[in-house]
Amino acid sequence: MTVRNEIHRLVETAFHRAQAAGDLPALELPDFAVERPARPEHGDFAVSLALRLARAARMPPMLIAGAIARQVDRPEFLARVEVAPPGFINFFLDDRWLCRQVDEILAAGPDYGRVPAEESLKIQVEFVSANPVGPLHVGNGRGAVLGSTLANILELAGHRVTREYYINDAGSQMDAFYRSLWARYLQALGQDAEFPADGYPGQYLIDIAREIVAEHGDRFLTVPEAEGRLALGKLGVEKVLGLIRRDLADLGVSFDVWYSEQSLYDSSLFQKVLGLLRERGFVEEREGALWFVSTALGEDKDNVLIRSNGLPTYFASDIAYHYDKFATRQFDRVIDIWGADHQGHVPRMKAAVQALGFDPDRLTIILTQMVTLRRGAEVVRLSKRTGEIITLREVIDEVGPDACRYFFLSKSADTQMDFDLELARQQTQENPVYYIQYAHARICSILRNAAERGLDYGPGDVGRLGHPAELRLIRRLIQLPELVENAAQTLEPHHFPHYALDLADEFHGFYEQCRVISEDPDLSRARLKLVKAAQTVLANTLRIMGINAPERM
Repeated sequence: MTVRNEIHRLVETAFHRAQAAGDLPALELPDFAVERPARPEHGDFAVSLALRLARAARMPPMLIAGAIARQVDRPEFLARVEVAPPGFINFFLDDRWLCRQVDEILAAGPDYGRVPAEESLKIQVEFVSANPVGPLHVGNGRGAVLGSTLANILELAGHRVTREYYINDAGSQMDAFYRSLWARYLQALGQDAEFPADGYPGQYLIDIAREIVAEHGDRFLTVPEAEGRLALGKLGVEKVLGLIRRDLADLGVSFDVWYSEQSLYDSSLFQKVLGLLRERGFVEEREGALWFVSTALGEDKDNVLIRSNGLPTYFASDIAYHYDKFATRQFDRVIDIWGADHQGHVPRMKAAVQALGFDPDRLTIILTQMVTLRRGAEVVRLSKRTGEIITLREVIDEVGPDACRYFFLSKSADTQMDFDLELARQQTQENPVYYIQYAHARICSILRNAAERGLDYGPGDVGRLGHPAELRLIRRLIQLPELVENAAQTLEPHHFPHYALDLADEFHGFYEQCRVISEDPDLSRARLKLVKAAQTVLANTLRIMGINAPERM
């Protein structure tokens, strides 16, 4: 149990004790939060419950706070509990207990930050899921980093997580891709071929066509055109997927499952789900098309499942896909990470899940907003190399995967973000990624220096710690489990980059104020223990974010 949760439990118990003692009237205990005050003189944690109870209790908040505070048990981690105007209960951690947490961190090692779940859930996180018709763009990168980091956090919080990429390899966009590649293939063979008006015009398709010609020659012209175009198209899809897999791997993103949309039709699952919706009364035929009756579930309008030309919409296959998630594979919770352009798709997807007989609250959809690339004050819109949209590959090549992950993760998903390529490339303290990694490298240098001097921190007595800079650093270190727990509940991993920056800043401050290796060997060993604990927590935090923790820079 984290300290925050333990304080919450202490306040709940104290509230009921105050009622039993007659100091508070018989009231329901409302939901309340345990906060971290902005100013250290207000304690390590604070509760404003008394302010919420004042009206119902018809008592001044200070009296309510005092009645609760008097009933709070004071375990070893608390130095004192105080009441402050206008009705806060402030909690101060014990310095000796804080110092002992250094040993706890070292004992946990790589597992520090792991928190047990009240209920371990089977969770699917589906992210990226771009059509396999071209290279990934910067927006895909943001979703990739968000999804992979969120999956890491959920696993640390005790859940069983499946990372999944949904390959949109069915529908009209694939037909356009096949026709585009066929034209480029013919052109690569020296033939005149008109490029389709709705085709994919990027240079990458020319490169893929040339590659296929080099590998297979005119093989796809030796069979009927429809057959050759289909075989060529499938080969092209595999090559695009190869590019996508490479870019994601270089970004530190991996998947447990690559799920094909086409498999929904090949396995007849789509027809099964369509029949199920029909049986439940959620399908109607109108205007030559099949409609999902979303209005029966509170939606403003119905939605087309199968167009009048007989082709299913991507919404229809999404319904079948989510049936597979909940019914076939029986995930307790599903988290989809989509681009902001899918906003209108969210309520109808929730309605579809409900129509299938599942609780729509088991489906969470996170929308990632746009990314604007900059070089300083200048907005960057086109690739210097190709004159086309900048791909994720180009950004990785320019600034590196660590900077990509940090900056993509540094804003909440629902916030539009500016990505400063110029700043991300800098090897100065102005670049937060460099600053954080430099802190880790500095720590490793200190530990190497101590080892070279034969100074073993193992027998160090953390009771020797107590300098204000040491205590501030420890306070920051012990926030990691709480951060993991909170992010697993709110699905907001963007707090980790800021925590890592604060932790690096706290360590640099400690290093400037406290000489680690001094003429006092016992104090040196104690401080080396703290340094090692800082290295452990910083490395664990970087690992959660998928960022390297370099030992030298």
